Amino acid sequence: MRYELYYWPTIQGRGEFIRLALEESGENYVDVARKPNKDGGVPAMLTFLDGARITRPPFAPPFLRSGKLVIGQTANILFYLGRRHGLAPSNEAGQLWAHQLQLTIADFVVEIHDTHHPISARLYFEDQRGEAKRRAADFLQYRAPKFLGYFEGLLEHGGSSYLLGRKLTYPDLSLFQVVAGMRYAFPEAMTRLEKKCPRCAALHERVAGRPRIAAYLASERRIAFNEQGIFRHYPELDAARASVGCL
Repeated sequence: MRYELYYWPTIQGRGEFIRLALEESGENYVDVARKPNKDGGVPAMLTFLDGARITRPPFAPPFLRSGKLVIGQTANILFYLGRRHGLAPSNEAGQLWAHQLQLTIADFVVEIHDTHHPISARLYFEDQRGEAKRRAADFLQYRAPKFLGYFEGLLEHGGSSYLLGRKLTYPDLSLFQVVAGMRYAFPEAMTRLEKKCPRCAALHERVAGRPRIAAYLASERRIAFNEQGIFRHYPELDAARASVGCL
């Protein structure tokens, strides 16, 4: 089966969490909006949404087409893929635990995004620069250490290479993406945070070294971080810091 992923073609965004799972599982997929022909691009994505007469339409990208199924919401898509392709435990309790961790990562991602758009996603960063500085300072002092500290604690108490044990699951791929994105957006702050959260940093390196992920990261399929996605590097926000450390 070939999956069809629908997401914006020039940013990693929330679609990247799904791309990582598809790449790690080695599944055949097409990133529809990145196709250069008449069947691709953003128009193809919007046309599908407008004209497919889906009985259960997604609210917004990303969404995944799998046969007759159209699945929206990043965590929901990963829940589906994880069970099908060995990226989640086989038992119900383990699947729910993986899903719970992914939802926590989703909360973290929202707070990361809101450091540069604390008032409205419709406004430019320059229109809310002052508020963004205040939000980023609070985020770096309190919220980022709390989230990273939570995952650090799971890795420490679990005593294994990954969040759910010895085997990689999709929350590990998502935590890798968060660490990578935080390093891009807040390099100074992450230098200090990672000293208190070495297991999260080690998980990032472990995931990055997996053969399929390493090949993906070195390929043109991996969109570079930029100032249009979730993780944006504005030096003034990275500087809007107090002392940080994992709680």
